[in-house]
Formats: sequence, structure tokens, C-alpha cells
Amino acid sequence: MIEIHNLQKEYVEEETPTRALCGVTFSINRGEFISVMGPSGSGKSTLLQILSFLDRPTGGSYKFQGKSIDDMTDQELAHVRNKDMGFVFQSFNLLSRLTVYDNVEIPLLYSDTVPAKRRTLVEEAVRSVGLEEKLHTETGKLSGGQKQRVAIARALVTDPNVIFADEPTGNLDSQSGLQIMEILASLHDRGRTVILVTHETKTAEFANRIIMMKDGTVESDEAIATHRVRDNLK
Repeated sequence: MIEIHNLQKEYVEEETPTRALCGVTFSINRGEFISVMGPSGSGKSTLLQILSFLDRPTGGSYKFQGKSIDDMTDQELAHVRNKDMGFVFQSFNLLSRLTVYDNVEIPLLYSDTVPAKRRTLVEEAVRSVGLEEKLHTETGKLSGGQKQRVAIARALVTDPNVIFADEPTGNLDSQSGLQIMEILASLHDRGRTVILVTHETKTAEFANRIIMMKDGTVESDEAIATHRVRDNLK
């Protein structure tokens, strides 16, 4: 699904260049659950932004589903991002005065999905995270864990090929964080590709593979025991 080779990213501030990625190479197969870890400044967030089409690299190559992003316009990237990618953020990124239904529906408003179909898709997505009784509740009135479940439902509503999760448990207590990771793990079990950025080892170990970043490079890339954390919690 994803192939990157010698990926580089350089930012220039006041004529001073800063290299955030320094030649990153790896591939991700469809259906994998990947955790990207590393200290602050390691390049993991920059990597996630490029993989999710929120930024472009300054060097190297990136192919998504066999197509080079160099051959795609910004409009084409935006279309693929809305159709094939779902996003879950640490800060939820919800509109607090809108209901759960309205927040989850937002990605569908940028598609050609008819209203009746939108309703069905929204209700199915909300049901999949166990919040159907909160469908018409303003998200500002929900707990942190519930807000993150709404964010996951919003990520799922377009039936994306890959879900990007950026520190999804960072603003949650341990129990709520565990519930969120169990939802992401269950999505992976059903065939979704999940790419997670986290600094928490126990969270990272829900994945099947951990990519460790340091100073803009891949320090290690290792497969881990499947469902290690969930097995230990039983």
C-alpha cells in the first residue's frame, strides 16, 4: 500500500535549513498495524504528515497504492485523502457545538454521497464505536474517551483504506486510552491498515510492527508478537 524510499523533508526558517527527515525507507502492506515511535524531534510527526498527504517531501519518493505522489496534483491528493484515509488526532478536532451525528457526517459532505446514504453511513460508524445513544448529543458534552470514539467514527465513515492515528490516547486517562486502542485493534482485526504515532510503549505494542525514529532516520523496524498487550490484559 505504501512505499517510501530515501524520503527527505527540510524546513527553512530565516534562511536556516532544518532537516526533519534524512532518508527514510520502508514499505507498509495492506492490513498491517504499524506504530511509529521516537523522542520529540525524531521526525515521526513529519513522517505522518507526509504519509497522510498533509505535506509533501523535499526529496525521495512516495508511492501510495502504486502511484507516485509526484504525479498527483494537490487537488488529486485531497481527493485521495478524503476517500482513502481516515484521521484520529490527540486533540479530537471535533466541533463542540455540533452533535455526534453532524461531526461524523463532515467527511461525507465533501463527497457525492446522497443524504439518505449519508445517514446510513453515519449511523453505522457511530454504532461501530458504541455511541449510538449519543448520536444527537453535542460533542462538547461528552467525556474525553467518548470524544475520541466520535473521532474514530468520523475516520471510518468514508470506509478508508488506511487510518492514521496521531497520539490518540495522549489526552485520555489509562482506562479510556485502553478502550480506544481496543477499538483500533479491532478495526485492524477486520482488515484495516492502521498507522499509529505514539510515545507510549504499551500503546505501541498493540501493533504488529514498531518503527523507531531518531534524528530523522529509522533507528529500527521490527515485527512484534501479535496482540501482545491485549493477551496480557486478559
